[in-house]
Parts: sequence; structure tokens; C-alpha cells
Amino acid sequence: MNKTIIVSNRLPLQISIQDNQLEVTPSVGGLATGMKSVHAEGNGLWVGWSGITDEDLNETMAAQVDLKIKQAKCSAVRLNEADVADFYLGFSNRTLWPLFHYFTEYTEFKDKHWEAYKRVNQKFADAVLDTIEDGDTVWVHDYQLLLLPALIKEKKPEVTIGFFLHIPFPSYEIFRTFPWREEVLAGMLGSDLLGFHTYDYERHFLSSVKRILRLDVNFNEISYYDRIVKVDSFPMGIDYDKFYNSALDHNNADTEKSDLQKRLDTHIEEGDDKKFILTIDRLDYTKGIPNRLRAYEHFLTTYPEYQEKVRLVMLAVPSRSEVPQYRKLKRETDELVGRINGAFSTVSWTPIWYFYRSLPFENLIDLYTSSDVALITPVRDGMNLVAKEYVATRTRQDGVLILSEMAGASKEMNEALLINPNSFEDFATALDRALTMPLEEQQSRMKILQKRLKRYTVEKWAEEFLKSLEATNQMKEIFVSKKLRTNDIDGIVSQYKKAKKRLVLLDYDGTLVGFKNNPQDAKPDAALLKILDALEGQEITSLNLISGRDRGTFEKWFAKKPYNLITDHGVWEREKQQWNALEIVKTEWMANIKPILESFVDRTPGTFIETKEYSLAWHYRTADPELAQIRTIELNTVLTSMVSNNNLSILKGNKVIEIKSSNVNKGRAANHLFVKNDFDFILIIGDDWTDEDMFEAAPDTAITIKVGHSKTIAKYKIKAPEQVRALLAKLV
Repeated sequence: MNKTIIVSNRLPLQISIQDNQLEVTPSVGGLATGMKSVHAEGNGLWVGWSGITDEDLNETMAAQVDLKIKQAKCSAVRLNEADVADFYLGFSNRTLWPLFHYFTEYTEFKDKHWEAYKRVNQKFADAVLDTIEDGDTVWVHDYQLLLLPALIKEKKPEVTIGFFLHIPFPSYEIFRTFPWREEVLAGMLGSDLLGFHTYDYERHFLSSVKRILRLDVNFNEISYYDRIVKVDSFPMGIDYDKFYNSALDHNNADTEKSDLQKRLDTHIEEGDDKKFILTIDRLDYTKGIPNRLRAYEHFLTTYPEYQEKVRLVMLAVPSRSEVPQYRKLKRETDELVGRINGAFSTVSWTPIWYFYRSLPFENLIDLYTSSDVALITPVRDGMNLVAKEYVATRTRQDGVLILSEMAGASKEMNEALLINPNSFEDFATALDRALTMPLEEQQSRMKILQKRLKRYTVEKWAEEFLKSLEATNQMKEIFVSKKLRTNDIDGIVSQYKKAKKRLVLLDYDGTLVGFKNNPQDAKPDAALLKILDALEGQEITSLNLISGRDRGTFEKWFAKKPYNLITDHGVWEREKQQWNALEIVKTEWMANIKPILESFVDRTPGTFIETKEYSLAWHYRTADPELAQIRTIELNTVLTSMVSNNNLSILKGNKVIEIKSSNVNKGRAANHLFVKNDFDFILIIGDDWTDEDMFEAAPDTAITIKVGHSKTIAKYKIKAPEQVRALLAKLV
């Protein structure tokens, strides 16, 4: 039975050891709640770290921990103290966390931390690969495991992999500062589906993929070698019923009140004009706590009528106290609270109640239900579930949510009062409006917010993601149906060995060598020449390199090689070291077209013109992809009106537009070879749409292979030049 494997940095378990006694309880976090049903179904398995380092476990206790974890349908990844220090506290929380939240001044780039990040991601990969089988589904979570999808996909290419990022993905201008940007993007692209909280994060990711990896992106689909990677947004929800029903029970007159609730009631009972403003966060610099305190001070100064009437209830949950920035943040927060309370307090009133601790769930409900306003103002936040939890507890549909525009939740909670967290005026105005908002308006806003949150819960979020992930399987069936598999390769090799007369037609750029920014950098290396020499040395094999390259370049590269060469898309053929023209081609048109291409080069940095004997090529591989997309449309429009009257064709290749004579194409040149001899084996491999002419002209018995992902009439697809070389090596 196929299973779903969930992978996260931590297991959904709280594991503690006190006096050699092991205690294991389920976690109650948002992810654990959302994945509960997925984990419980069928063969569900959760892979992650237990939270206990190897150094803290003796052999006996380690065996007990493993047993308890296994009984909870989990599998533990073993981490030592060095792993935790350099992978988790180091790279995850001192590099990725600040960088992805736009705090570049806090970001550290240390090779030691990067090496640990790679090492631990491999440990997670090994743990998953120990249990995985073809047909399984893997769902990887969050920034600690960005390399994991590719590590799994490399070993198990048929497995379906989803990845969800629970924090923001930064803009390209931020992400480009990251030294290991290509490796991280490639790691994420091991997934079949990538999920983000908001469309903004999705858009930032796609922009980085286009600009850094230079991959083709069509709407939200990325062409990556022989696969399509889909990217989408899934705004995470909460367990709505849990919060709503707990609030109902809390408001029941028969429910015994906690000590905290009694203290809150004392303030509420002082008068109808007494209000609570609630703020709950982890003590993290991304939450903007010092800024919020200063803004609250500004509010009390700007609207003095609220003094002795409102109170800010601030819960700050301890977090990462071993990191210097967090210790500094704690000192700054303590000092601000002390200063504001010292400046405004009276005998009977303190403007801020400050709790620096974790509170049990029941006390969180006390705070949510007692507060008239929730002030949730992070300077950058992936989603922020506290805002949603507050809304879910408003059983009377009263209360006002003030929410930062920089929280992911703001994209779906427009009925909240949205503010810029960097503007003190926004804070003050929003607080005044919230505290004076008529009940009817409060209920109108809250009703809409609750309706959506009730519909799109955390379980619905998980269900929607897995449904989309399953849909990628159907998409794979369309595109992977032609994928060249091991048994196909074995069959091709077998046919090749049995044949008595063979024809091998190979494109060059993108087929035998990867694309280079400068076309002149693509000359053949020793490993390629060794394979080609071996093929050419077979008496019954006719080896032909057929390319859009110009005759001069191929003559220079292969002058001493006996291979047959066809250049300029089929204008020239070199056979037995003699060059012959296959087509008579006019070139007068080039003088009219070249100035047009030059004008586009001037206006598009990173582009250049390659002037061949019979064609002109405008390369835009190193141009900004988004600008290049606009320019290619413009250029195509300009050229279309000119080429039709001059018997010319526009070839749209891989990051290149080429203009050549219409009566020249690789299909005509290939057909010239087909009729020369009676071949009983024909192999044609190409990567570009110019090679489609060869595939179309080939006899039905020919084996045609397309390199890369794009649409093709070839019988098979292969991933990249490296795989082409591996195939050819099997034929020698």
C-alpha cells in the first residue's frame, strides 16, 4: 500500500527525559494539527528530529525513544550537538531565517554552517530513502530542508514530492545576495509541487528561478530538464472549531474561571470604557515588538483621552535566547516596557501588562476572549496564525483585528484594519478607530472573516495541497510518458548491436554540450571527443553532427576529425573532409535585418548578435529574463512583417531568435542522408524546435529522442546532455 511520508525538522511529538523517565506527548502546533489526518491515514509516516541530541541519549534510552517514536508512526533522524549548533542554530536561524525575512543586517554567511546544512539535509534524505518505495508521496516542510526534495528525487525519480515553505520567500533583490542561491533553488526544484502561503512569495520564487537559474516559466509552471514543476499558493488555516468551541465553553457561566481570567475581569469591571488591546508573539525581531511599543506610546501621547482606559496586554513567548540578536531584543523590550509604564502609570492603572512566558491553551483563550482589539503587527511574517485564532474566538462576532500589511494573513483578511507596521500614525489612527468602532461594523467585519476561516481550515489547507500534488501525477503521465527509461535504453542498445548499417544524427548545442553564455565557449571537450571517435570508428556506423552552427566554427573545432558535419541548419555538408553546398542561399537580406537586431541589443543589456554565413542570431541568454520576454515579443512582431516578403523564417530556439532562409532546415538535410543508404538503424537526438524537422522527416522505424522537456513529436525524451553522452557511451 502506498504511503504518505511527512518530513519536517521536528517530529510532532514532545519528548522529555526526567530522572531516566521517558515522556512522549503529541505536539499541538499548527502543522501537527493540520497534518494529523494525513499522518493517521493508511501507512502515513512522519520523519523528523526528536529534539534530543545523540549526546543526551545512552544506548538503552535511545532504544526506548526509537520504540516510542515508532509506535507514534514516526521515524527519527539522529542529530548530534554539532548538527544542532551549525545546521539549526547556525544556517537555518542565522542565515535563512533573517535573509528570508529581509533582515539582511542579521544574516551570516559561514561555510561551516552551509556544510552542516548540506550534511543534515543528507541525513534526512537517508532516513526517507530507507522507508520510501515507488508510488509513495513525500511532503517536505519548511526552510530547514530546502535541499531535501532534490536529494530524494535524485535517488527516487518516480516518487511524487511536495514542498511547502512556511516563511516568506524574499524578493529576487534580497535572494540574489545569498552565496548558495543556485544550490538552494535546485534543491527545492526536486519537488513536483512547491507551495507558499501567498501569491507574493510564489511570484518572488518564480522571479528568482527565471533570473538566477534562467529556466523557462509559463505562468506557475517551471520547465526543469525533463519535468514540469508546479508552483502555487496555499494560505494555511487553523483548527477553527477547536478555538471557537473553546471560546464558547469559556464564555459559559458555569465554567470555572482561571486566575488570569479573574485578573482580566477586575479591569473589565471597572467600567464600559475600559478596553484590552492584545498582542501575542514569539519574541522574534521579525515581529516588530519594539516598534509596536513605541507606536503604542505615540498613541497614548496623541490620544491622551485613552490613558487609564486602555491596557496593552503583551504576551511574548521566549524564543532562541542563545542567539545574540534575540538577547538584545529581550533587553530592548524590557527597557521599553519599563520606560512606558514608568512614564504613564498611575496609582490605579498600568498601560502595559507584560508576560514573558509560554501560556497554556486555556489561558490563551482567556486573553483572546477578553480583548477588544488584537494588535498583530509583524514587520515581516509568513502567515501569522495568531490573527486567525483571535478571529475564531469571537463567538459574539465583536472585536477588531488590527493587522500588519506585511503578514501573509493580510492577503486574505481584508476586513481587518490593515496598517503599515513602520508608521506610528497608522498605529494611532487604527487603534482610535478600533476602540470607537460601532458594534454593528465590528460584527459585519468579523462575520466575513469567520466565514472564510471556518471554510478554509488547516485540514482543508492540507487536503488542497495534497489534491494539487496528486494532480501533478496526472500531468506527469502526459509529459513523462515519453521519458527514456532503463528498459528503453536497453532496447535501443540491443537494436543498435544487431543492426548491419547504422545512421546516427546528433544535434550539438543543448544535445552534446550544455548551453553556454558565449557560443564560442561550447567547443567539444576531451570526454565528448572520445565518445564521438569511438562511434566514428565503427565501420557500419555513419556518424553525423547536424547543427545550426556555422561552417567556420565546426571546421575549426573538428578539422582533424573524420565525422560527417552538416552546418548552418542544412546549408553545408562535410563528407570525407570535403564541403558541399546542399542549398543555394541568398544573403542580401542580412544587411536590412542586422540593424534591427542591433537596435534591440542596444536596448537590452546582456544580448548580442551572432553573425553566421547564412543566418543572424539574437542571443538573450544573459539578459534579464523578464525584460527579454518583452523584447522577444517586440522583435518577433517587427520581424514577422519583414520576413514573409523575403522567403525567410524566424527560428525561436533556446534563448535565441535566429533568422534564416525558409528553404533551409534540418529536415531537408536529414532526408538527404536517409535516401543515400539503406539504413536498418537510425538514431536522431536533438533539443531544439529546429530539430523537430528532423524528427518529422525520419522514417517510422527511426529512434528519435528530444533533450529537455518541451513539446515534441520525438518518440522519447531525455533529461540533459549528460544523459545523452551516457546513452552514446553504451553504444561504443
